[in-house]
Amino acid sequence: MLSAVRKLQVDRAAVMKCQDNLSFMRPLSDGSMQLIVTSPPYNIGKSYEARSPLAEYVKAQAQVISECVRLLSPSGSLCWQVGNHVQNGEIFPLDMVLYPVFQEHGLRLRNRIIWHFEHGLHCSKRLSGRYETILWLTKSDNYVFHLDPIRVPSKYPGKKYFKGPKAGQLSCNPLGKNPGDVWIFPNVKSNHVEKTSHPCQFPIELVERLVVSLTEPGDAVFDPYMGVGTSVVAALKHDRLGYGCDVVQEYVDVAWDRVHQLRAGTLQSRPMDRPVYDPALPYGGHR
Repeated sequence: MLSAVRKLQVDRAAVMKCQDNLSFMRPLSDGSMQLIVTSPPYNIGKSYEARSPLAEYVKAQAQVISECVRLLSPSGSLCWQVGNHVQNGEIFPLDMVLYPVFQEHGLRLRNRIIWHFEHGLHCSKRLSGRYETILWLTKSDNYVFHLDPIRVPSKYPGKKYFKGPKAGQLSCNPLGKNPGDVWIFPNVKSNHVEKTSHPCQFPIELVERLVVSLTEPGDAVFDPYMGVGTSVVAALKHDRLGYGCDVVQEYVDVAWDRVHQLRAGTLQSRPMDRPVYDPALPYGGHR
């Protein structure tokens, strides 16, 4: 852990391979993280996880969540992004399965954010899943939240009040509107500019929206299941500190490579403000 701290002091990022994420977390100070954002394994037998009975999976997750709560700042946010566990063709929404664990720690659910994407697994015996969820939870009612950095263009930007004392004035915020709790970002598949060797990588822009709205410059952002370092990169892009760990050395190496590319200005990423669908382009310009 000391070597990771030295790296942080030099590079503003602590990225390590660990035997398990708890061994990385335990030496860290109480309340040291302003934002903890992660997408843990879904217990569906991917190459980086060992499939286990659902009850055992929840027990293991509860240990990590408990440690995350200890690390979380009193004004901080915990964002847990999950999909479905699938067993014998039956789905178990992991946000619902894990929500009682967060409740036991007294965390307050601010939003259940839906991340919708257009492409994914094609199912033949049920409807194809096209979304995952992010549980945004806080430790207290005194939490950091900045809406302006994540506003999106208004549907009718020039709309004005028709009558009354504000007649003729703009009826919408000139900076844009609240993005709401349904977010549409492409998932990272083979043709995505950010694609690496990780089979379940999530997009930088998804984490960026959380970083800029839930933290201040210089704050610490931690991902206990960092994979190829998407959360760390998103933090560094906006002058935050990035902490992350993973049990797969290949992914840690990719994460460091992405950090170095970011610093060199060569990292390719999809801009956070780029529309997924632009009707002005041929065929809607899906991108």
